[in-house]
Amino acid sequence: MDKRLTFNEDAANYDKWRPAYCAELFRDIIAYSRIGQGGKVIEIGIGTGQATRPFLETGCELAAIELGADLAEYSQLKFREHKNFRVHNTTFEEFTGPDESVDLIYSATAFHWIPEDVGYPKVRELLKKGGTVALFWNRPFAAREDDELHQHIQRIYQQYRPSNTKLIEHDTEKYQAISQNLRTYGFKDIQFKLYHLTRSFSSADYIALLNTYSDHRSMPSAIKEPFEEEIRAAIMKSGDVLTIYDTIDLHLGRK
Repeated sequence: MDKRLTFNEDAANYDKWRPAYCAELFRDIIAYSRIGQGGKVIEIGIGTGQATRPFLETGCELAAIELGADLAEYSQLKFREHKNFRVHNTTFEEFTGPDESVDLIYSATAFHWIPEDVGYPKVRELLKKGGTVALFWNRPFAAREDDELHQHIQRIYQQYRPSNTKLIEHDTEKYQAISQNLRTYGFKDIQFKLYHLTRSFSSADYIALLNTYSDHRSMPSAIKEPFEEEIRAAIMKSGDVLTIYDTIDLHLGRK
């Protein structure tokens, strides 16, 4: 199964637990792009619309692209009061639209699913001259390096998923690579900004959150069940509270 389709398996859980984005980020994108009434916007990978409403409220015409049929239907219903909204149940690779017809294309924690040599050129083709691309990701980090609970959870990951790449809270190499991609594919006026949020979870809520991620959902049940039980027990032992530190990186460019 295409891992992107695992998000489609439980739309309501995804909508409940996936993080939203801060108001400042949306203000910065809207100010940079100058999007407003009647503007043409594409959202790549809407999911259940965690990053959609602020753009709809500008009065723009928003076309959302979503591979998962259930997620597409969920989002269409969620924003049904907005006549300026439409969901296309397809991939960005297969989506078709007139060249140089879009004012803003953005993607929230989804653009990495598209091959670079396909995604960036296609965004540029669809954008009007002077149009904006906005790519942003929420990168959650469980606690701090000197936090005993964080260290315990890292040991559990290593036990059950020894090949799992250790998360870096501020991955400057990744940030720089995205900015460089924008330059390489012909975008200008590149801007980069970080935003920070925190969230707190009980053990049950954290397990629900984990089940919104493709790599976790695709784990074999023989591994997934004891893994979740150890994660749950570790959080319970620490007062049944786990703090997640979210870093959101925003990358802006202009055609």
